[in-house]
Amino acid sequence: MLSEIMKSWSPPPLLKVSTWADKYRMLSPEASAEPGKWNTERAAYQKGIMDAVNDPDIETIVFMKSAQVGATEILNNICGYFIDVDPAPILVVQPTMEMRDTWSKDRFSPMIRDSERIRHKIKDPKSRDSNNTIKHKVFTGGHLTIAISNSPASLSSRPIRIVLLDEIDRYPASAGAEGDPVGLAIKRSETFWNRFKLYTSTPTVKNLSRIESAWNETDQKKYFVKCWKCKTYQVMIWGQVKWDKNENGNHLPDTAYYECEKCQARWNDVQKLEAVRKGEWRATAVAKRKDMTGFHIWEAYSPWSTFSKMVTDFLEKKDNPEQLKTFVNLTLGELWEEEGEKVESNILYSRREKYTAQIPAGGLVLTAGVDVQDDRVEIEVKAWGKGEESWSVDYVILHGDLSSEKFWKDLDQKLQTNYQHEDGINLAISCTCVDSGGHFTEQVYKFCKGKELSRIYAIKGSNVVGRPLVSRPSKSNKGNVKLFSIGTDTAKQIIYSRLKMDETGSGYMHFPLKYDEEYFNQLTAERATTRYTRGFPHRVWVKDRARNEVLDATVYCMAALAILNPNFEKIAQSFKKIKNEIGNVEKETHVERKQRKKGWVNNWKK
Repeated sequence: MLSEIMKSWSPPPLLKVSTWADKYRMLSPEASAEPGKWNTERAAYQKGIMDAVNDPDIETIVFMKSAQVGATEILNNICGYFIDVDPAPILVVQPTMEMRDTWSKDRFSPMIRDSERIRHKIKDPKSRDSNNTIKHKVFTGGHLTIAISNSPASLSSRPIRIVLLDEIDRYPASAGAEGDPVGLAIKRSETFWNRFKLYTSTPTVKNLSRIESAWNETDQKKYFVKCWKCKTYQVMIWGQVKWDKNENGNHLPDTAYYECEKCQARWNDVQKLEAVRKGEWRATAVAKRKDMTGFHIWEAYSPWSTFSKMVTDFLEKKDNPEQLKTFVNLTLGELWEEEGEKVESNILYSRREKYTAQIPAGGLVLTAGVDVQDDRVEIEVKAWGKGEESWSVDYVILHGDLSSEKFWKDLDQKLQTNYQHEDGINLAISCTCVDSGGHFTEQVYKFCKGKELSRIYAIKGSNVVGRPLVSRPSKSNKGNVKLFSIGTDTAKQIIYSRLKMDETGSGYMHFPLKYDEEYFNQLTAERATTRYTRGFPHRVWVKDRARNEVLDATVYCMAALAILNPNFEKIAQSFKKIKNEIGNVEKETHVERKQRKKGWVNNWKK
């Protein structure tokens, strides 16, 4: 009897995070392509990262990585370990509310449900007084708070021992007026002698990246693997991923392989996996702080990716700067070095084109962006085709009294304009974004209310770096309308990278001969520059000219396309079908066009 009592009082076994995961962690079917018992050997590089948590000399881990390397599962394992073995107050910070809710509901909660060891340590969220919500979970000896990076209140309340900061390059420069969200979060751990911090992120832009700044303070561990032939240890790099071409010079991604940097032996995917299984972490720098360690890993090491997959992805993105940036950040886990953001307006003016119709042949769907000023609105109408190649179709300035109902009726009528396609089909605007951020917010809400079926939406810009082009809509506004938040920094990066493109095709932006120089002056009226907020660098867009309405309207037009999310292949098929059915569509009456459009326009969404 006494032995049983003493056994219940004994401390938990001394486990490392990876050992705990191998013994007790279950992967959930809705959160993993490989549900079932966790096995660290599946991606052996994860062991060193997880077990660094248990090193008494390490207070901070910096994890700079690509996508597809299991970073979220590492985060989950660390949380599960502390809940079970070493209970403590834990803070997880996600960049946005959407990412917080996704991680909490779709990744963390299923892990709790399916891992018996911790299942009963956090009450069922359906039980009364469960202390288990999306934002806060209580367990014996501690609690887990899940915060978002732009909420000062959630970052600066309770004392926290374990601080886990996810995707820090997507955090805003400041959490409200309170300052750097990373600084606010880690300040909460200062009273604990055994505090621990994890920074993790895919990197973004060189000299603007939080994870880069933290990584530079560490010993910069990289994962070395051994060649199957010459036994040389090496860090895998993209430059050694190679593939063949056929006799016509066409790329053959299915032939992709890794070439040993010393003996030029070819590694296939199976040999790579074996090399990773036997690999080891090695420091490549002297840490500036001895209580910090850093890890970098990228997709080539992942068991969930192949060389051919990466090569296919690269070949699809290499000619488009914005897509290539995504490849560098998310596949290679490396920083993107940007060229100057400035675009010369005279170059764009000189490459205007003569359209044979209002909408050239490649255009398949129309969107509009409405920039609201005090005495007018300015409307950009664009046609979009495959690969988001675009053709500016119309630019309208509508003057009037924005406080009058007549003005908004005139705008509504203008947005119902049909434009003639080169194939003879008349197209209507399929989605419109209207700026609500000026002095006429109430009027914009009133105008957009009830127009969701026409896909006319109120939007509000957000200049936070890394914000998605379009975020999930909310009705928490005075007008009770569906309001979309637009990542203006993201949109301007995309627009400026596309304006620099020299060859037509995916992403290229076309402009008609009728546009004057002022249009292009306004389109290129801003440039990106680096500013510092409380010592931390971040990108801001500043005006070189007083007027930039064209750029803003173009941003909203692009956001409308993102909201619409059309399937261009289906639209192209619909065009062919209509032409075959009706022959000469130019002879149709307006009523007939409206009836036909009603039948097919809703069938090409994904």
